[in-house]
Amino acid sequence: MVVDDSVVIRGMISRWIGAEPDMEVSASLRTGLDAVNQIERIKPDVAVLDIEMPDLDGISALPQLLAKKRDLVIIMASTLTRRNAEISFKALSLGAADYIPKPESTREASAAETFHHDLIQKIRHLGARARRRASPAVSPAPAQAPDRIREVSPQPVAAPVTQLPLARRPFSMLAPRVLLIGSSTGGPQALMTLVADIGPVIDRFPVLITQHMPPTFTTILAEHLARASRRPAHEAVDGEMVKPGRIYLAPGGRHMRVVRHGADAAIVLDDGPPVNFCKPAVDPLFNSAIDVWQGSIMSVILTGMGSDGMRGGKEIVAAGGSVIAQDEATSVVWGMPGAAANAGICAAVLPLNQIAPKLVRLFSGDRS
Repeated sequence: MVVDDSVVIRGMISRWIGAEPDMEVSASLRTGLDAVNQIERIKPDVAVLDIEMPDLDGISALPQLLAKKRDLVIIMASTLTRRNAEISFKALSLGAADYIPKPESTREASAAETFHHDLIQKIRHLGARARRRASPAVSPAPAQAPDRIREVSPQPVAAPVTQLPLARRPFSMLAPRVLLIGSSTGGPQALMTLVADIGPVIDRFPVLITQHMPPTFTTILAEHLARASRRPAHEAVDGEMVKPGRIYLAPGGRHMRVVRHGADAAIVLDDGPPVNFCKPAVDPLFNSAIDVWQGSIMSVILTGMGSDGMRGGKEIVAAGGSVIAQDEATSVVWGMPGAAANAGICAAVLPLNQIAPKLVRLFSGDRS
């Protein structure tokens, strides 16, 4: 269900979705009020919901839509303004699954292409996960069937196959001197939870985070991380020295790397091309950290689409460091952490609420 007061945006998104073999547009609506009034008849799996609309805006429509269809996946769409970034974060706390920034102009080819790619991937992965969770172990009764838009195979909603236990590596015997974190879809919520409980780590060691997120949004995220952790957190600045007691966040639209600076480390912001379709990307941070801290690296890969962080994590492990991945049950999308886990590079694959206590123990000297 596409909900946007711009006929151009509605038409563009609807065409993109209609071109995909595993999804279709169940409705194209102009206002949040239209969506609320028609949600029970339409029964979509996913709603792409604009923020600024007449009659009823997106943030006001969000709780009403979820009240009428609890399992609805809502992706908030907005232009890149500070106000809309703040509203998008509020939407996440109210139950939205994710957000996506709309290009300022659909005539800007590169921006429209990125928006197209990201939107389709978010719909596909978030929608498929929601439908797997909603599917009962036995065949549903006929009365439940209309809740599904369309049965399609063999797209990625297929039942998971039985897998062998994932290989685990021992934690490094080297004392970690830095904490690196990578995240994407579902990452803001996961990061808030994590940093709130790793105060003892932040106080003694630097924490560097790459979250797949556009400019303006990372500015707001850094402010939220500072409040959640009760520690200094900010978007990294090119050339600044890396110090314990601080959280450094890769700014939207630029890769964050680190380089040696005497006995210390310094931030380098890279305006190069996307890596793994992302900018900022996790792999550049992970790979660059090896030259600075060698094997004394603790890295965490949280919820997110794709496989960003897996290759960098593999290099960290080869250098003597360790990788922890968030488990599938607590991930919004088990793409990035799943790629690391299935590659056999993780020392632990943990529920989100167990990662912080584990980190506190590891940075306090525990090596198991």
